[in-house]
Amino acid sequence: MPLVETDLHGGVMTITLADEERRNSLSLQLTSELVAALDIADNDPEVRVVVLTNRGTVFCAGANLAERSSTGTAAIPGSSIDPRALFGRFGHSPKPYVGRIAGHCVAGGMGLAAALDISVAVDHAMFGFTEVRVGVAPAMISVVCLPKMRLADAQAAFLRGHRFPAAEAVRMGLISSAVPADRLDEEVDAIVRDLLAGGPHAIAAAKQLMAVVPSLSEDKAFGWTAELSAALFSGDEAREGMAAYLEKRPASWVQ
Repeated sequence: MPLVETDLHGGVMTITLADEERRNSLSLQLTSELVAALDIADNDPEVRVVVLTNRGTVFCAGANLAERSSTGTAAIPGSSIDPRALFGRFGHSPKPYVGRIAGHCVAGGMGLAAALDISVAVDHAMFGFTEVRVGVAPAMISVVCLPKMRLADAQAAFLRGHRFPAAEAVRMGLISSAVPADRLDEEVDAIVRDLLAGGPHAIAAAKQLMAVVPSLSEDKAFGWTAELSAALFSGDEAREGMAAYLEKRPASWVQ
């Protein structure tokens, strides 16, 4: 049985972690299926927005400890999957990724939640970097989590290994917002509508800014962004967008 389900409708691909029995832990099968689904989403021109969500009460419980203890692998279960193909891909993808976190989220699941562009969780969900409780550390996911956190928050969360509510994950900058369960779909739908209203090339460029600018010196950043801005303003998408604005009509990409 597949552990990851996909659905494409109206330019939105929904990817669902569906291994409720094992709390959507990152087993070899689930991780392989998830990476394959993300590859499809990134390469399918029909996909404009991707929503990652879960079945059951747990979004993702991190590594599958039964599988990991039997194999002794140090990387993602199976050790054949580069962590950059999972946690590291979202920031470099031209597509916007939205997390619909409908359950608890710990350990490696924290890496998924933090790596997504926009994540919304149910407010009763609990979060935590629980790795130290089983004798390991949040190593790979620190690459995507630490840039979003204050050092003091990271020190407390990584070292204590305790669980904390969704509101605290929002305060730490790990996720975007937390809402009551009966408002989760409403909030995610509003985000998706906003993303579909933006030009696909403009969305990709906005994501590129966040991936590139922080690593540049101020002079290089201004030079690089000036070139990017000029290329965008001279492109077909900008011409259509500005014409639509002046003519008070939806742009051609708005669904």
